[in-house]
Amino acid sequence: MASFVHRAFRNHLIRPPAFLPNNLHYECMMGSRAYAVNEADSSDYDIYGFVIPPKDILFPHLAGVIPGFGYQGQKFEQWQEHHVEDKDAGKEYDFSIYNIVKYFQLCMDNNPNMVDSLFVPINCVLHSTQIGNMVRDNRKLFLSKRVWFKFKGYAYGQMHKLDGKEPTGKRKESVDKYGFDVKYAYHIVRLMNECQQILTDGDVDLQRSKEELKSIRRGEWTEQRIKEYFESSLPGLEDIYKKSTLPEHPPEDKIKKLLLECLESHYGTLSGIVEQPDVAIQALRDIDIIVSKARSVLWENQPVSQ
Repeated sequence: MASFVHRAFRNHLIRPPAFLPNNLHYECMMGSRAYAVNEADSSDYDIYGFVIPPKDILFPHLAGVIPGFGYQGQKFEQWQEHHVEDKDAGKEYDFSIYNIVKYFQLCMDNNPNMVDSLFVPINCVLHSTQIGNMVRDNRKLFLSKRVWFKFKGYAYGQMHKLDGKEPTGKRKESVDKYGFDVKYAYHIVRLMNECQQILTDGDVDLQRSKEELKSIRRGEWTEQRIKEYFESSLPGLEDIYKKSTLPEHPPEDKIKKLLLECLESHYGTLSGIVEQPDVAIQALRDIDIIVSKARSVLWENQPVSQ
């Protein structure tokens, strides 16, 4: 499929940073299309992806920047532009493109949106370079038991919105028709289902529950049923979390290695830019961290002098 970022840029519909279009490495469709619950006549497209910015943005010392002193150089974490209309194509876009470093960090934190962007079905991938493929091929590396806290937190957020302020626009139409916002409702169920999949299988199929989610969007579930589903799911998921064989935290060293491989594939060698300590030095640093933590625990458990 063709890149929507490139199309919108060529047609002068968007104004991203000048470097972005030619350095975009991964772009995909998110939202209801990724979950296969979109309405047939929907023109809305949620676009996510990552870009590798110029080298001196990631490594500002190359531009003479001294951390904490004076001008800190050009910064770029993400570019977002919403409600972009392409009248010729009859489409409306929401764009969220991230600096690869921030993208990796959010994925490592098991941010639900970022995790989903790596696990979208292949037909939702609009553009992917060799680097994009490298990241997608290693997507399971980012998964850990953190998903329980992150996905549960996002589901609570959707619950809060379900009970929230007076709706407007399309959301008001949903509330007027069904008595509650079915979009918030299906996201609650989706997040809980995805969390269970990841904790159980170490993988996720975003479209596995599509028929159930479609029924919620059609108003076939009551608001009360949604709330009961959420509350009744929590104890079971807590138990699945405790038994999950996923690591407690993602392997930061392996993810960092993947990130550096991506950057070297894009820039060329990083020799002289990023220091890579040898195995022995890194082992000594790891031991020092362990010893420091042990000392802290011992100090906290010392009896208080009377």
